[in-house]
Amino acid sequence: MEAFGWAYIGNGNIAASTARDILRGSHKIISVYGRNAKKAQAFAQRVGARSFASAKEALTCPGVQGAYIATPHTSHLEYALSAMQLGVPVLCEKPVAVCEADVRRLIDASRQYDVYFCEAMWTWFSDVALTVKKWVQGGEIGRIKSVEIHYAFPGVMLPKNSRVLTPQTAGGALLDIGIYPITYCYNLFGMPEKISCRGRLSGGIDVSETVVLSYSGFECKLCMSLRSLRESCVIRGEKGTISLPGFFHMASKAVLKNNNGRRVFCGKTDYLTEFSRAAQEITGGKKQSDYIPFSATLSCMRIMDECRRQMGLVYPFEKDAR
Repeated sequence: MEAFGWAYIGNGNIAASTARDILRGSHKIISVYGRNAKKAQAFAQRVGARSFASAKEALTCPGVQGAYIATPHTSHLEYALSAMQLGVPVLCEKPVAVCEADVRRLIDASRQYDVYFCEAMWTWFSDVALTVKKWVQGGEIGRIKSVEIHYAFPGVMLPKNSRVLTPQTAGGALLDIGIYPITYCYNLFGMPEKISCRGRLSGGIDVSETVVLSYSGFECKLCMSLRSLRESCVIRGEKGTISLPGFFHMASKAVLKNNNGRRVFCGKTDYLTEFSRAAQEITGGKKQSDYIPFSATLSCMRIMDECRRQMGLVYPFEKDAR
C-alpha cells in the first residue's frame, strides 16, 4: 500500500507520539503547521516534512490526503472547519470540541462539504475494545450487573502552563481523560438513562470526578483523576467478568472469565492502527467512520456537558461569551 500523506496541524506532545508510531507503517507526514514557527520547523525536520506559515498552506500542500488536528481542543473547531472547507478529510484529536453545539457544527460541516471527519479515539479503532464489545453483546457474561472503570494519572505534576491544567484551553480531568471511560461505556451500552457527576474543582479546572452512568438494571461507575495513578476496567455480569488490566496505556489485553473458563485476547491499541484504519476509510470514500460514528462523538460530548453542568464547571472563554 502506498504511504498515506498527512498534514499535521499542531506539533506538541501528542503529535510527536503519533508521528513516531505511524511512520513505522504506510504513512508519511507531508506538511506541518504550528503557531510557534521555530518548533514547527524543528518538528517537520524530524519527521521529513515541510513546515508552513499558515494552516491553509499546510492543508493544501501537494500530497496531503488527510489532516490530523493535534492542537489544544479549544482550537479544534477552527482548524477542522478550515480543513473540511478545503475538502481535506479530518482525523481530529479527542475531544473534537468543547461542547455539544460545536460538535454539531463539525458534523454539519462534514455533511455540507461531503468530506470525512472522525474523532481520533484510538480505543475504538483497536481490536481489543472491539472484542470486549463482541463479548458483551454476545452474552458471554450474561446480563450486566456493574461496570467500574478507573483512569487516573498525576497530571497535577505537569508544568503549570500545561494545557491539561489551563482553564483557557479547557484543561482538566473530564475532557482530557474522562472522555475515554465515558466513550467506552457509551460504545458498549448506548446513552444512559441517568447521569450523575461529583467532582473537585481547583484553579478553574476539574482535578477529579466520579461519574455514574445509570442503565436499566446496572450502573457504570467511572473514576477519573489528575492526582493519582490507576488504570483498570471490570465489567461484571451474571455469568462472569471481563477485565482490562490496563485501561489506557497498557490496553493490549482483555480477559474473559465465565463458566467456560478463562479466555485472553491480546491485540494492539496504538496510533498506527488508528491512523491506518482511518486512512483506509478515507481512501475507501467514507465520510463517516464505522469505528467512531458521529452519533458516538455527539452523545459522549452531551454526557460531558451534563457532567460539567452538575460540577458548575465553566471555562473562562465561555463566561466571556455570555
